[in-house]
Amino acid sequence: MSNVAIGIGVCVLTFVFAIGGMILQRRLPESHMTSGASAMIGAVMGLIALLLALVLGTLVGSSYGLYATQKGNVELLSARSIQLDMALKPFGAEGQPIRAALKGAVEQAYKAIWIDEQDPRTADMGQMVAGYSLLNAAVAQLKATTPEQIAAMPIVNASIGIIEQTRLLMALQLASPISWPLQFVVVSWAMLLFAGYGVMARLNATAVFAAFVGAFAVGSGVFLVLELNQPFSGLFRIPSAAVVETLAVLGK
Repeated sequence: MSNVAIGIGVCVLTFVFAIGGMILQRRLPESHMTSGASAMIGAVMGLIALLLALVLGTLVGSSYGLYATQKGNVELLSARSIQLDMALKPFGAEGQPIRAALKGAVEQAYKAIWIDEQDPRTADMGQMVAGYSLLNAAVAQLKATTPEQIAAMPIVNASIGIIEQTRLLMALQLASPISWPLQFVVVSWAMLLFAGYGVMARLNATAVFAAFVGAFAVGSGVFLVLELNQPFSGLFRIPSAAVVETLAVLGK
C-alpha cells in the first residue's frame, strides 16, 4: 500500500470517527451531557490531544532527521569521491583503474536511484562489503614514490575509509523499518480524540468542516512520517544535484 493511500485512509478514519461522535451526541440522553460529564470528556480529550501532539510531532521530527542525515551523507560521499579522485590523479596510469571504478560506482548509484527509481534498501550488504575489499586491495598496490604521491596517500586512505563507513551507515539506517505498532497507536489516539470532540459538538456544517480540516492534518502528518523515512523515493526524494556535480568532475 502506498504512503498516499495510507495517509488518505487515516484522514478518512479520523473524519468518520468525528462524525460518529456528533451522531452519538444527538442520541445520548440529556442526563449524559451534564456539565460534569462535559468537563470529564474535555479533560480526557485534552490528555489525548497532548499525547498525540507529542508523539506525532516526535515522529515527524525524527523522520525529518533521518531525511536530513541521508541528504548530508550523499553530499559527504560526493565531496569525498572528488577528493579521492584528485588524490589518485598523481599516480597516473597506476591509479586510473581505481578512478574509473570510482566514477562507474557513482554513475551506477545515480542511475539506480534517480533514473530507475530503485529502492536502496534492497542493496546487498555482502556485495557492498566485497566491493570495498577489492577497492582496499587495489589501493594497497599503489606505490608512492614521488613527493606528490607520498603527500596524496594519506588523503586516499582517509577518503576511502570515510566513503566506506558513510555508505555502510546509510544502508544500515535505511534498513531500520518504521514502527508500525507505534503508528497504529498514534492513529488510534487521533480517532478517539476526534470521536470525543464530536460528542461535544453539534452536527452542523461548521463542525463537519472543522473535523475534516483536523482529519486532514492528522492524515498528512502520518503521510509525512512515512515519506520522510524513504528519502530516496517518493515525493520528498533527496535531490540528485550533488551527485550530478560529482559526475561532472570525476576523472577529469
